[in-house]
Amino acid sequence: MSVVFGLFAGWLAGIAMRDGGYGLRWDIVFGLSGSIVGSWLIQVLQAPEAGSAPTSIVAFVGAALVIVAQRKIWPAPAHS
Repeated sequence: MSVVFGLFAGWLAGIAMRDGGYGLRWDIVFGLSGSIVGSWLIQVLQAPEAGSAPTSIVAFVGAALVIVAQRKIWPAPAHS
């Protein structure tokens, strides 16, 4: 389920954070990685088994953080 939430969260985060990215495909890839990191963090913190809503929220936040980091560290070239 984490993968499905990650794909959806990446797509949603890419829409929410327009401009400055590498497009939908990379937003989804970065969102998926953020979701995986978020899920891993929940497990490390030994949170109880989360349902769909908390998992999707963590996936979205993780996706948004990874996309923000990507855009700050490795911004897309400006279109002229």
